[in-house]
Amino acid sequence: MTAQAEGDRSGEPTGTHIYNNVTCPFCGLLCDDLQITRTGSTLKVNNGCPRATAGFQRPLPAAKPLIRGSEASLEEAVKAAAEIVRGAKLPLYGGMAGDVANARAMLSIADRTGGVVDHALSEGQYRNFRVVQTSGWIMSTLTETRNRADLFVIVGSDIHKLHGRFFDRIVTPDETMFESLGGKRTVIFIGEGLDTSAATGPRIKEVITLPAAKDRIPEVLAAISAIVRGHPISSGGEEVKRNSLLASFLGSSGDEIAGVKRADIEKVAEKFKAANYGVLVWSPPALSMPEADLTVHMMTEIVRELNTTTRFAGLSLGGNEGAPSAASTCTWQTGYPLRVSFASGAPEYDANRYNIARMLTDGEGDMLMWVASIGTDIGLPQTAVPTVVLGTPGLRLAQPPTVYIPVGTPGIDHTGQMVRCDNVVSLPMQNLGRSQLPSSADVLAAIEAAL
Repeated sequence: MTAQAEGDRSGEPTGTHIYNNVTCPFCGLLCDDLQITRTGSTLKVNNGCPRATAGFQRPLPAAKPLIRGSEASLEEAVKAAAEIVRGAKLPLYGGMAGDVANARAMLSIADRTGGVVDHALSEGQYRNFRVVQTSGWIMSTLTETRNRADLFVIVGSDIHKLHGRFFDRIVTPDETMFESLGGKRTVIFIGEGLDTSAATGPRIKEVITLPAAKDRIPEVLAAISAIVRGHPISSGGEEVKRNSLLASFLGSSGDEIAGVKRADIEKVAEKFKAANYGVLVWSPPALSMPEADLTVHMMTEIVRELNTTTRFAGLSLGGNEGAPSAASTCTWQTGYPLRVSFASGAPEYDANRYNIARMLTDGEGDMLMWVASIGTDIGLPQTAVPTVVLGTPGLRLAQPPTVYIPVGTPGIDHTGQMVRCDNVVSLPMQNLGRSQLPSSADVLAAIEAAL
């Protein structure tokens, strides 16, 4: 179903206004150079990727607060939501798709009510978190990568589809800060069926693809790891004879690894070693193979080894639906990443125990508050417990919530700040004046005040 709700649309904007240097909230890159024209309440993207265009130009359906399917005032909906929260013994606060202020407000009400906080996309984030927690890593930033990298290695992620301007802004820009260091770039894709069409232009020296099936990418990475450590992987090599794992990767003739020609993998590994500044790029949600965190770990170990002779770094993208804002804010305020419980009166972290998706499946928790203020795709999951949804109008829902309150989108309907996917900067979000929808942070504060 589609949520059709929000408050008073009186005072709808009129006239035509042009906004420059707009930050886009619809992917983790947070591109901050957009120009948006607003005519009345309709937005038009004058530059930007298809995801940005779809997000800004999505029609905003009329919406009113709902209590058990019946229209209500905002004040009545806030009161009904507070009653549900007040009656819960273990409230769950999920979704968390919003800006920094939204994350702060969710942590505040969770702290007050002894609840659990988790982001809808945290499973993808944990493919990174587990590596950081166990071994650490060497990472780059978007700016550093844009200005210094001469080798880009895209691993198992359709970056052009997920982040439409990554190549335009980072890989193939007209200018970089250090022209003598930027020069020509080599782009290597590791994975099957990845869109390579954006790796074009005068900046690109060559494009190479190792078309391994997604679940066999770790085998290719293992072979590259062996080579950069100085261990030959030829079928008769001593290293293969000693290492049964490597031996199992080789085809019956020893000419292929994971369906990719061994000679091609060896050439790619040599390019790793010859790079002046190489970057391994991945998007955690795209790494859907089994034990994806071990794949991330393997990439970070390759980076670590290469840094003994050259400069190499990782770059994790992803970060859609405000996930970096939620994770960073949670860490600032509790010292832990997401999946934190306040039930004991103090922050308690457990990546498995406080996974809200698991908790709902296992019948834990007795109320769910779900915030989805950016896109329409992370609607309320199926659950039997009472639910409160603070969502953008048009949010797709698997079931009608007990209470629905329509809220604005940061960077469109209200100002705010969001954290970029490389976790080094927070960027300001403008109010484009599309509607008078309240921010999720303001609604959460009102619900907490009503407890």
